[in-house]
Amino acid sequence: MVRAMKPNILFIMCDQMRYDAIGANGNSKIRTPHLDALARESVHFTNAYTPNPICVPARASLTTGCYPHQCTGFKGNDGVIQPGFPLLGTEMQKRGYKTYCMGKLHYLPYMAAPEARVTHGIETVELYESGRVLQKFDPNLEREGLEDYYDYLKEVGWHGYTRANGMGNNDVYAASSVIPAEHYVDTWVADRALHHMQTHLETAPDQPFLMWASFPKPHSAFDPPHPYDQLYDPRELDEPAGDIQDLLKLGIDHSYQEYIRFMWDKLSPQAKRKIKANYYGLITLQDQQIGRLLQFLKDNGLEEDTIVVYTTDHGEMLGDKGIYFKRILYDPAVRIPLMIKYPKKLPDSFRTACLAGLQDLLPTLCSLTGEPLEAAVDGKDLTPVLTRAEKVRDYYVSQCNTADPDRPDSQIAMITDGRFKYIYTVYGGVEELYDLENDPHELRNLAPECRSRAAQYRKLLWQWCVENNDREMVDGADLVKAAKAPLDIKPPANPFGRRFY
Repeated sequence: MVRAMKPNILFIMCDQMRYDAIGANGNSKIRTPHLDALARESVHFTNAYTPNPICVPARASLTTGCYPHQCTGFKGNDGVIQPGFPLLGTEMQKRGYKTYCMGKLHYLPYMAAPEARVTHGIETVELYESGRVLQKFDPNLEREGLEDYYDYLKEVGWHGYTRANGMGNNDVYAASSVIPAEHYVDTWVADRALHHMQTHLETAPDQPFLMWASFPKPHSAFDPPHPYDQLYDPRELDEPAGDIQDLLKLGIDHSYQEYIRFMWDKLSPQAKRKIKANYYGLITLQDQQIGRLLQFLKDNGLEEDTIVVYTTDHGEMLGDKGIYFKRILYDPAVRIPLMIKYPKKLPDSFRTACLAGLQDLLPTLCSLTGEPLEAAVDGKDLTPVLTRAEKVRDYYVSQCNTADPDRPDSQIAMITDGRFKYIYTVYGGVEELYDLENDPHELRNLAPECRSRAAQYRKLLWQWCVENNDREMVDGADLVKAAKAPLDIKPPANPFGRRFY
């Protein structure tokens, strides 16, 4: 019996992408024509969330289908995937796929050459892990042999220039990259993905491929190359929603510490608009690269029988509530774009408000290949949603630890049913409740006045923690609470308040 050819998979991922930074998601200022077209042709999720708003744990969850506290033992930006968990790359190899990743994997531990890279079943990789190399191996140089993108820059005469504008990997200040757009990292990711897909068609036309095109942007530094650095007029963009006072009133101290340490308090309204303009510029550049990948499928007759997934690991606060980056559970950081397209088996394209998350992608992709995942995981197979049959969950939980390394008193967690969101902060036992339909910017905390509703969600969150072995969040029949201590505000990391990694 001849085994039917499985669909190819083009898995498009970006880093730190807000749900609302796409035209198809209601943003009238940004230019994302290729993503807008993909949204029209896909099952387009409007209530997708990350299980953790930090890079490493979010990607571990995506890879294993399990929450970070299960698969790594950590909720912060640390943790190695433990043995015994299913892995996206390995599962696809079992199903006959040749597996590729171009760009950012972000698996720990990150190994220095000549040690073998940690790829968890991804066979062919060309990587750019951004700040981690400079942070852990050499804070002043871009080392050869560690990062494929750095080696490429040496070949084209731009070696050593990714930080030439003075921006570190975790700086928010608006700057322009000195590297031309044709050599910029997201262009390189698309170039390498196109090269390997073309080579695969020539050398292994009868084998399906998984191409994970993992774009490092729009993660900071917010440094688009020309002309994308001038594409958006900052005067035409809105200021961020809310300010740091929103968090101070609640007692969300860890965000205030970052606010002072990284000198976000010194950013003018004009600077914040320019930061947003640069963030949008990065997205438009990336959108054009995504368009190239999608056009490749059309040009080679692959569009009908290729599964296309578009998503991100988490969002970006982008100045909302006065802060940047993630490590917090408001929608700008945890709500993510998610689109799934497979014309051969999913001919209908539509928007769905059904709750979904990154941990759902492993079981869903396995199911779409015709061989469902055998391992038990936290994620849900989204096929019932994709076929308009039914939702797969009533509520969604995200978790995070705001300290490095993890501390029991630095845990935060949220639960949402799509209409209301409840957030619990262990430090101080802070409760928040937001009506997402009537207060999309999460500016009015309803917990003090809607005590019975808050108690209902608190009980649901406690029950989830018990059932999912998140014991650090549990204290008997309630959620754990840590006493508050006087704030210990650390001074700026250096005179500019910047982090050069």
